[in-house]
Amino acid sequence: MPKKKLIVLTGAGISAESGLKTFRDSDGLWEGYRIEDVATPRAWRKDPQRVLDFYNYRRKNVLQAKPNAAHYGLVELEKDFDVTIITQNIDNLHERAGSTRILHLHGEILKMRSERDTELVYEINGDIKLGDTAEDGCQLRPHIVWFEEAVPMMEQAVPAVASADIFLVIGTSLVVYPAAGLVNYTRPGIPVFILDKKIPYIKNNDRLTAIEKPATEGMEELKQLLFMIR
Repeated sequence: MPKKKLIVLTGAGISAESGLKTFRDSDGLWEGYRIEDVATPRAWRKDPQRVLDFYNYRRKNVLQAKPNAAHYGLVELEKDFDVTIITQNIDNLHERAGSTRILHLHGEILKMRSERDTELVYEINGDIKLGDTAEDGCQLRPHIVWFEEAVPMMEQAVPAVASADIFLVIGTSLVVYPAAGLVNYTRPGIPVFILDKKIPYIKNNDRLTAIEKPATEGMEELKQLLFMIR
């Protein structure tokens, strides 16, 4: 009997437990920066050095962080389910934990690309500097989907969610769009689970199970519930 398709949407909450700060936990600031100043195309045009400094610093933080119990719990689920992770996170903690199928909606901090050609993408562990160029001669920028930019990986995420037998949301408040809208693409009647330390009001839905705990604390409870319907 084939494994059920378990599609997982993860957000900043799962990475926060590995020590990576989030916007929502710091009053709209990220390491002391406003979103508008470091995570928009306008910010890049206005002050590319500041944007590079911000992401170079964040890259160091990601490399120092380690996967936590929630990341490893998702790896364990691959024994019993056909798991695809759709993450809003730009870190590589899912990869380092051992998950095998991961779709990064908002890009990856350990990659860089041409500021003009989105297909010219390169791995990076160090810093990006002004004057570093891609093959097309254009300045390299973080391979990140900034606010006010399109989210091209949604084209792969939507059909993945539509194919789910079970949909799981971990560590996201479901308020950042378009990712938050993915739950609307699930097939009618499939079970939906939300695991987060603070879950916003959700109107009554008999197919939705909410576990209001940090991801690392709620993972064991979640796994037990999933194994009952595998």
